[in-house]
Amino acid sequence: MGYASLMTPLTSLWPVLGLTLTTPRLVLRPITDDDIPAAVAAARSGIHPQGRNPFSMPWTELPDEELGPNMARWYWRCRGGFTAEDWTLLLGIWHDGEFIGCQDIGAKDFATLKTVSTGSWLRQSAQGQGLGKEMRAAVVLYAFDWLGGEVAESEAAVWNAASLGVSRALGYELNGVARKSWGGVMKEVQNVRVTPETFRRPDWTVKVEGHEAAAKFLGA
Repeated sequence: MGYASLMTPLTSLWPVLGLTLTTPRLVLRPITDDDIPAAVAAARSGIHPQGRNPFSMPWTELPDEELGPNMARWYWRCRGGFTAEDWTLLLGIWHDGEFIGCQDIGAKDFATLKTVSTGSWLRQSAQGQGLGKEMRAAVVLYAFDWLGGEVAESEAAVWNAASLGVSRALGYELNGVARKSWGGVMKEVQNVRVTPETFRRPDWTVKVEGHEAAAKFLGA
């Protein structure tokens, strides 16, 4: 028996990697090591205007030589700590075959709480086209219709009109303002939440592949 015949596909060991969500314009799938260079290039191309960092950790302000290793460590850390009780799924976003950003969805004690949280980024050249709304809608549809979720939460700095506009368009309701330390600076953060009853569904359905194998890893 040759070595090749003994090799096991990685997706059979880590089924989450086989999950793919497809919308009318986008493909969302877990970021692999082979995707990291494209993710770093997209981030380096610019995500937000100077001085308007929308992230709780100002990772986009790192020097170029530190940005790549920092992003790689984050992807590996999320994978390494992934359990059914506490997980963060980092989905790369492809538009016309190009990597344009990341949409994450995560949960703690999902089997009990049925609640997910989301976050995302898009390179600036892909912004203003409704893609942020489309990719958020994709993971909310997946959470509600496939995982059996009952609440989806998100947050944004109170000044971040673009992110809050996506939330509002999808039916999220305001869920209180909190004072948080973002990168060592106090920021007022708007919390939002949506349920299957308040969710404003898009006029399309998300195509899901690989769910059955991934479901137990997601606590569903």
